[in-house]
Formats: sequence, C-alpha cells, structure tokens
Amino acid sequence: MNLRKGLLAEDRAVEYLQKLDFQIIERNFYSRYGEIDIVAIKENLLHFIEVKSGEFINPAINMTEKKLERVIKTVDIYLAKKRDFSDVNLSIDLILITPKNIELIENITI
Repeated sequence: MNLRKGLLAEDRAVEYLQKLDFQIIERNFYSRYGEIDIVAIKENLLHFIEVKSGEFINPAINMTEKKLERVIKTVDIYLAKKRDFSDVNLSIDLILITPKNIELIENITI
C-alpha cells in the first residue's frame, strides 16, 4: 500500500474512533522497532491501534506475529517515554478498513 492510501485509511480510522468517544493522543509514533499508527484513550484504557486496509483482500492478513512483536516493543518504548500513562491499563487493537466497512478488534493476539 502506498503512503497516501495508508494516511487516508488512518484518517478514516481516527474519524471512526472519535465517533466511538476515543480521545486521540498521538498518531504515527515511531521507534527503532516500528510504528504505532494511533494512540488513543477511552475510559482510562490506553489503546495502541494498528490500522490495516485493503480493497480486494482481508486486511487482517497483514497483521503478522512478527508485526505484533514489533508493535509490543514500540508500546514498551512509548510507555517508557510517556510516563503520564504508567498507571493505566492498555490494549493493543487492530482496525480493519475496506471500502465498505470499518471494524475495530480490541486486545489482539496472534
């Protein structure tokens, strides 16, 4: 997927999350391990959200075990840098975006 499509998918994800009363804290947090697309909070739960999109295939296939490991390492770095959130619970989530649908899957594992 190209950068433009990725940013458009993330924009759609942010709009969707805001409609569900998530407060967006940060977008595109980078570490040497990778990136977290969206960091949001809702009801004292900090959400680290990976956005996957696809037009012709199920975008969930792009969330691999290796990708999840990199996200977890990046979450650890985020929490070390942002000590404001050291006392909140967290969830690693996935948003799947297709031309006709958006689906939030909370607390993912592989």
